[in-house]
Amino acid sequence: MPLATTGELVPRAATARSAVAAFNIITLEHVEAVIAAAESLDAPVVLQVSENAVRFRHGRLLPLARAAVAAAERAAVPVALHLDHVQSDDLLRQAADAGFGSVMYDAAHLPYAENLAATRAAADWAHSQKLWIEAELGEVGGKQGRPPLDAHAPGARTDPAEARAFVTDSGVDALAVAVGSAHAMTERTATLDHDLLKRLSTTLDVLLVLHGSSGVRDEELTAAVAGGIAKVNVGTALNVAMTGAIREFLTAHPEAADSRTYLSAGRDAMVEAARRIIRLLGR
Repeated sequence: MPLATTGELVPRAATARSAVAAFNIITLEHVEAVIAAAESLDAPVVLQVSENAVRFRHGRLLPLARAAVAAAERAAVPVALHLDHVQSDDLLRQAADAGFGSVMYDAAHLPYAENLAATRAAADWAHSQKLWIEAELGEVGGKQGRPPLDAHAPGARTDPAEARAFVTDSGVDALAVAVGSAHAMTERTATLDHDLLKRLSTTLDVLLVLHGSSGVRDEELTAAVAGGIAKVNVGTALNVAMTGAIREFLTAHPEAADSRTYLSAGRDAMVEAARRIIRLLGR
C-alpha cells in the first residue's frame, strides 16, 4: 500500500470522533510489531521517529527511516511516517527526503515569543515541502529524563487563549496540548484535565494531540478522544512490553544466545501492547 500521511489520517479520525495511534519506534522490531497490530485490527497507524531515537542511532536518520518506509509500503493498512520532537533544524530539513509526511517541531521549552518565532519558521519551511506540522504549547513534562512538571508549575498546562494566538500566528496544523500527561511514564497513573481539554477543543480550530499517553489509564484515554484528541502518541508502553518480555524470556532461558529468540518474545509483547491501544482509540 502506498505510504499514507499523518495529514490524511488524523483529520479522518477526527471526523469519525476517534483517534489515530502514533507509536514511537526505535528498532525494526518496533516497526514490525506496530504494523502487525494495525493489520490485525484493519486500522491505520502512524510510525514516529523521535530526535532521541535518531541520536541513539548515532545521529543517522536514514537507516531506520528507510526500514520503516519499506515496511509501511508493504503493509495491508495505511501507515504514515512522522518525525517526532524535532529541535534540530538540520534534522527537520532531512524529513521530506527521508520519506516523512509530517513533523512535530518542539520548541515548547523556550519562552513563548521564542517558541512562536521558531515554530513559525519551521511551519513555513514544512509547508513549502508539503509536510504537515505539529507543535507543542504548554510543556508536556518527562522529556530527556527530566521529571514531570508539577501540575501547578508555570507552563505545565496549555492556556486556551494563548494557544489560540499561537496557532493563528504559527500556522501549524496540529497542537500537542499539556493537559496532565507526561512523557516516559512506566505506570499508568496520570489524570487528565478534561475541563481544560474541552475548552481547548472549543477554542482551537486545529487538530489536537496527546503526548505521554503511555501513562494514561484506559478510561482517561477514551474520555480524551471523546473530548477532541485526534492523535495519541505512545512510546514507553511498547518499551515496557518489550523489555519485560525479554527479561522474562532470559530469566527462563539463561542459556539463550541467539538474539532472535528473545527479540521474538519482545516483538510479540509489543504487538499485544499496540493492539490494546489501537482498539481503545476506536479504530
